[in-house]
Amino acid sequence: MSDTGEAGRPADGNGGKSGSGGAGAGDPVRGAARGLAPVPLSVLDLVTVGSGSTAYDSLRTSVDIARLAESRGYHRHWVAEHHSMPGVASSSPAVILAHLAAHTSRIRLGSGGVMLPNHAPLAVAEQFGTLEALAPGRIDLGLGRAPGTDGRTAAALRGPGRLDEAADEFPRRLAELTRFLDDDFPDGHPYARVHAVPGPVQGPAGRPPLWLLGSSGFSARLAGELGLPFAYAHHFSAAGTLPALDLYRQSFRPSAVLDAPYALIGVSALAADTAEEARAQVLTGALSMLQLRSGRPGLIPTPQEAAAYAFSPLEREFVDGRLANVVHGTPDEVRSGLDALVGRTGADELMLTSHAHSGAARVRSYELVADVYGMPVHEG
Repeated sequence: MSDTGEAGRPADGNGGKSGSGGAGAGDPVRGAARGLAPVPLSVLDLVTVGSGSTAYDSLRTSVDIARLAESRGYHRHWVAEHHSMPGVASSSPAVILAHLAAHTSRIRLGSGGVMLPNHAPLAVAEQFGTLEALAPGRIDLGLGRAPGTDGRTAAALRGPGRLDEAADEFPRRLAELTRFLDDDFPDGHPYARVHAVPGPVQGPAGRPPLWLLGSSGFSARLAGELGLPFAYAHHFSAAGTLPALDLYRQSFRPSAVLDAPYALIGVSALAADTAEEARAQVLTGALSMLQLRSGRPGLIPTPQEAAAYAFSPLEREFVDGRLANVVHGTPDEVRSGLDALVGRTGADELMLTSHAHSGAARVRSYELVADVYGMPVHEG
């Protein structure tokens, strides 16, 4: 089989196309815009841990966000994979997603994403087959090829001899994962009698749609060639957003999954009751990223700690650059910023992430965004 020719097969339980028309309940990829939002809005959850709180607190906040997102018409809630970062408690997306599935009933849940080089494809197929069995028709499997951490931690995750895999290894592993999800290795293949369970070997069943995630042209081109939906990390690589989306759209080939491109972008956004409060919260996330990039990772600092920090000129330049790509302020200011971003990029969906100290501020932000767009409240 081809290294890149097998991942674009049907991703939904019915084997149907997602199509380019309106989204419906049976569409495994496309969402529907709610209220006055220009496109579907979703959540990217980093499960951040602020100074003075614990991972337990942050995971409870994730449940609060997921419940709020579901009740206000956000389309999906994804959890990212990161390792060896004290301020981020999302090292095990599949475990967190199982917890969120138990506390929600409608919203789509997924990985944003699983860093495939860190895991055996069979293990990923089994984890997400289990999630699909727990929450049928609600699970997305987003995949990335970065480690989600530093090189030393990646080596510890992957084991000896696997850190410097060739670039074409990701497409091969992606194709292998797809075969496990569909349980259709050809006769004579070494894995022809190996089955991912839960999975099709037990009988007809749906399986999570695959998404490719990226912050470069590699995944954009691959997603286009395979006819898969693409999620771009605008929140930490804004300069590459338009080139990557252009490459995705230009290289897109219709598949059984999609007959037209579908591009989601991750956006760092935080709304608060006042612009000053929003600025104070997003500064904590920017300082946290500065400390991480400087080899001093820790919990997300408090607004007071961020306000008192003595930035060097180079540090101030870094932080100002980060904040320039964060849509923050009052609800009206955030709405204007998100609308403008959709206009510039033509994104089909926005996935909002809030990297801030306060869990309450993150929950409030998603509520305020829903309010400013008039997204309806769904009870139960």
